[in-house]
Amino acid sequence: MHFKTALALALCVPAGLPRTLEARNAATDIGQSPLIAYVGTFSSPLKDVLPTQVDLPPGNGRGIHWFIVDRITGALTPGGVFEMGTSPSHLAVNAAGDRLYSTNETDRWNGTAEGSVSAFSIDRESGALTLLNTVGSGGAGPTYISLSPGGRHALVANYFGGSVASLPILSDGRIGAPVDVKIDEGDIGPTRATNAPPGSFAFSGHDRTHAHMILPDPTGERVLHVDLAQDRIYVWKFDDDSGRLFPNAFPSVDLPPGDGPRHFSFHPNGHWMYSIQEEGSTVVLFDYDGRTGRLSARQTISSLPPGYAGSNFCSEILVSDDGRFVYAGNRLHDGIAVFAIDPDDGIMSFVDEFWTRGDYPRSFEFDPTGRFLYSCNQRADNIVAFSVDRETGSLTFTGRYTPVGNPSCIVFLDLDAPQRISE
Repeated sequence: MHFKTALALALCVPAGLPRTLEARNAATDIGQSPLIAYVGTFSSPLKDVLPTQVDLPPGNGRGIHWFIVDRITGALTPGGVFEMGTSPSHLAVNAAGDRLYSTNETDRWNGTAEGSVSAFSIDRESGALTLLNTVGSGGAGPTYISLSPGGRHALVANYFGGSVASLPILSDGRIGAPVDVKIDEGDIGPTRATNAPPGSFAFSGHDRTHAHMILPDPTGERVLHVDLAQDRIYVWKFDDDSGRLFPNAFPSVDLPPGDGPRHFSFHPNGHWMYSIQEEGSTVVLFDYDGRTGRLSARQTISSLPPGYAGSNFCSEILVSDDGRFVYAGNRLHDGIAVFAIDPDDGIMSFVDEFWTRGDYPRSFEFDPTGRFLYSCNQRADNIVAFSVDRETGSLTFTGRYTPVGNPSCIVFLDLDAPQRISE
């Protein structure tokens, strides 16, 4: 479907008619201003870095998809696809809303044993993508990308390379070769998680170092990254001028052996951080000292409902923008657990869990209003929309499925929002 036709349908304007100022204002008045969702997918296997007996078929994804979001119903209308065969599995949009960056989760680029990172310009009228350039990621299988607060560097976690890298963002939005690469070194945790549920055979990454996520802290002065296999969260000092990472006075914190930290999410107050463990199926509350970068664990709670037994792989974790709830993803169990946050001390209490209506929810994200949550069900080849009760934290299935081959992440861009210049 052509973008203008899809946009007209999303705004209930007949296709072919101009989108008048009156129509645009009316759409805004009812909360239906244009919003784009970009979806990353898996489109190629990582055969060279996996055991030789593993024969993975190509992923079902086609590249980076984008959709027009109906803010009233949560429906996603196809806008287009930027075809890629390199598994653009994680995405980030810059503050100005005119550039998108993807990690391409492959293990070969330009004859080197690494993955790659791509930069795209965004058409502010349509949301369409134009490739600017692609560079090596500094390690195999890049699986996560975030941008520094000033927008001058991209930070990448290379899962199969066991490394993190900092890459400069040039004045025209293109991305440069890594200026710093840190390789995770040290002991690997056991294949049995300390906190695994009864009967679990969950084993995903305790075979070599696996950097899984990298993100600046709320102050922008430090960068944190997790290594799943080492059961460790690293803390680095960050210099946004040079893009380099330097040892911190409190360099890391360890999780229970074998539990496998995957992702983390900061509370809006910047003092509490919540980490989800892929193999241990737990969520851990940390106190975070922004002055020193010190992490101190204070609560551990299962990501699964009481009484669960068997295997499970945790995935995503998000704190709601009002700081009232934590959302934790469970794969194989295929649910999203919701925990209420005590406003006085950050302690979590289990509220409920909600079936994702699909297989293997790799990630999920709120729309900018926080009214909808979208689950990327990787093995079900669909994205499912839920409405969010802001008072209780509960999720309600909207009845809307969107077909996407092997969706891995979803990010949003409001085309009506004014562009902001990065500091």
